[in-house]
Amino acid sequence: MDAQNVEHAGDFNLPSIKLHNHENKTAEIRALIQEFNIYESIYKGAITGSIIISDALNMISKLPIQGTERLTFKLNTPGMPAIDCSDETGHPMHIYKLTDKQQVRDGQQVYTLHFCSREFLRNLRTRVSKAYEGSPEKIVNSILADKNYLDSKKALRFQKTRNQDKVVIPNVKPFTAISMLCKKAMAENSKGVGYFFWESTKGFHFRSWENLCVDMNGNPRDTIQTFRATPANMRKPDDVFDAIEQQYQSVEDYKFVNNFHDVAANTALGTYGHRVITHNIYDKSYKIDDYHYHNQYKDTGHADGNNPPIVTTPVDFDDKGISDYPESRVTVMPTTQFAHGKDTGSFGMPVEQDGKLEPYRESLANQVIAGTKLHLTVKGQSMLAVGDVIEFRLISVENKVDSSGSLDHHFSGRYIITKIRHRVTMFPNEYIQRLECAKDSVANAYSSNVSSFPGKKPKNDTTQFTDEIWGLGDTYMI
Repeated sequence: MDAQNVEHAGDFNLPSIKLHNHENKTAEIRALIQEFNIYESIYKGAITGSIIISDALNMISKLPIQGTERLTFKLNTPGMPAIDCSDETGHPMHIYKLTDKQQVRDGQQVYTLHFCSREFLRNLRTRVSKAYEGSPEKIVNSILADKNYLDSKKALRFQKTRNQDKVVIPNVKPFTAISMLCKKAMAENSKGVGYFFWESTKGFHFRSWENLCVDMNGNPRDTIQTFRATPANMRKPDDVFDAIEQQYQSVEDYKFVNNFHDVAANTALGTYGHRVITHNIYDKSYKIDDYHYHNQYKDTGHADGNNPPIVTTPVDFDDKGISDYPESRVTVMPTTQFAHGKDTGSFGMPVEQDGKLEPYRESLANQVIAGTKLHLTVKGQSMLAVGDVIEFRLISVENKVDSSGSLDHHFSGRYIITKIRHRVTMFPNEYIQRLECAKDSVANAYSSNVSSFPGKKPKNDTTQFTDEIWGLGDTYMI
């Protein structure tokens, strides 16, 4: 196969996979591999992976494999950027575990090697116990690059923050320390609160959800790829190139894991309404702040436009909307100023803001985690990484017979990739990706012109409570 030209969707270049042991002895293991996986997630600080090996050479004992080996390789779709884990131009992976060993027949055994990026293991081996002062992105970069902590040589792609603070990291793992900073970070030129920190095949990222959806000017980010859930009999490519491109855009399988209309879960999580009672330890005062989802929804950018996936219309006979119940979740939050000699609260902002910022942060996180989630199986494209924007086109169910039919207004649209599994198999040779994508909005706003609850209010029943079960025979009327 031509290394720069795709002959079939699912083609890949993986010329070599080498294992380097503690004595720097090298073994080429590509011919032994049955399946090769790389996992990346917006919720994880490091990349992990696994290799299923069919071994007739007893490499476990001869190399030997003990869980301290390095793994080097380059994987790419022809003509696309590579996932570079080579010694020369990339960053090798590290073996940390061997599992599922079994002898399938005489002279042959199968087992799984698990690998990870170097920073995954550095996180387990070191702890941060230090006071920092400055903006969260500078502190994160310091922890990431510090030779005593993660000692990473990889690029950090970050979004500038608008807050600064003094932070004491209390002897915790580096990823835990960075997670603390994610909760405090507030983006520059935005009202949003909260960041994500993750490693993709393109490096490390410290960014807000809003930054994944829109650029610094508030314009939607370009989509990396468009995927279509189109029946095979509707595909009519004009030439070979179009056929291959169409195969890359076609979805082999899709499934919606959950959607934003789990109203009960989101109500309990405080996504719609949240009351925070802050107790100021310094001046012995308390303050009550209420969060209202619909009032603050358009303060930040979202994946598929700024239309909420649930309307403001009344949901009960008291004619209140879903965001008008702040006691859906109540949080008591201790706070103070001068904890580190500065007249600021938990976010490096005036302490009075803590009760407003904390429920906002919680709601923004819930909108992603408990929002619309889509699983896709597609042909492997090494250019894709978590944090990228894709477009998913799903024809509305009543128009399935016509490929030019209208799209489903709720489930079609722009999504952010939150998880990727890169899966390469050798028999047959194929590269596929399993994507988990999320969005926290809908492209087309729902109508919400109703000002009162549409249901008919029931009359009070005359309820009878009787204690005849105890043989008393009395009845009480309400």
